[in-house]
Amino acid sequence: MLGQNEIGLIKAEMFVGMRNLSELDLPHNALTVVPSNAFKPLIALKVLDLSLNRIQRLSPKAFTGLTQLLFLNLDNNSLKTIPAGVFRPLGSLEMLVLDNNLLSSLSKSAFDGLNNLQELYLRNNELELLPTDVFINLPKLHDLGLSGNRLKTVDGNTFSLVPKLKKLHLHDNALHCDCNIASLVKWMHETNTTLSPRDSLKCVGPPNLRNKSLMSLQAETLLCNK
Repeated sequence: MLGQNEIGLIKAEMFVGMRNLSELDLPHNALTVVPSNAFKPLIALKVLDLSLNRIQRLSPKAFTGLTQLLFLNLDNNSLKTIPAGVFRPLGSLEMLVLDNNLLSSLSKSAFDGLNNLQELYLRNNELELLPTDVFINLPKLHDLGLSGNRLKTVDGNTFSLVPKLKKLHLHDNALHCDCNIASLVKWMHETNTTLSPRDSLKCVGPPNLRNKSLMSLQAETLLCNK
């Protein structure tokens, strides 16, 4: 446990000789960057906790060598972007926590290589738009947290492309219920995915639909002003 030590810099040399280490906890420190090859010697690492730091940047090769990692926690940092392919070495990863950062956008390549990922949490960020194919490379994903962002519209096909999705947290977003959200409403009526909490998924606009539950809407009645 190396938490609460005001560690401001990590280097691969710090972990030489720790090939058998399975868990590394570094929360509550002063890290601002995860440099290339930072954890490369830790070939047996299963759990990496980097939460509650000040991380603003992940180097593209930040997680090189962590082929056995199962859990990565980046909660409560200051990440604004995710470099393309940064998680590619993490082929065994099952859970990724990116809650409480400053992410405003995501690209499809952000999650390249995470073929075993089952839980992804992006709650309380600043996401405004999701590319339809952003989660397409996550074939085993079953829990997805997107609550507390700034999403005004979401394409229902974004979730149709995640065949094993079982639970979706989408509440506390500024959803504008017009024609652009029709595919989401249609998907909600057809899916077996649990929306948690379902009753909290409500429209913030237009005025005539404010506070209306999305589950009470019908896709074909949602219109856009021309």
